[in-house]
Amino acid sequence: MSVKLVLVAACALIDADGRVLLTERPAGKSMAGLWEFPGGKIEQGERPEETLIRELKEELGIVVREPCLAPLTFASHSYAEFHLLMPLYVCRRWEGIVTPQEGQRLAWVRPNRLRDYKMPPADEPLVAHLTTLL
Repeated sequence: MSVKLVLVAACALIDADGRVLLTERPAGKSMAGLWEFPGGKIEQGERPEETLIRELKEELGIVVREPCLAPLTFASHSYAEFHLLMPLYVCRRWEGIVTPQEGQRLAWVRPNRLRDYKMPPADEPLVAHLTTLL
């Protein structure tokens, strides 16, 4: 029995105060109400960096340049319907002001408070990597 593999790229945006951006999954989407690192599905023929540049512009209205994306770690998690593979990048520099473009709530969170936000199971293990980095 084959399991569907879903590729998603995520980004930990880190501001000048060392806080990490989390976005809340909106109502109507799977896992609504949970907090996650921004990003999205990797489209056919797209590299993860290209996905993040596109998604961060669409979701948050910011411009990110590829050299500002640094790979940190990845998540590999089996959900009931699919297996998720998600590289996590760190970004400390972008152009524009982070503004929700899709009605989602945003939170700038200190690394030691990330565990206070309920996250999808695939995102939870990434928190340890971020707290070690920051």
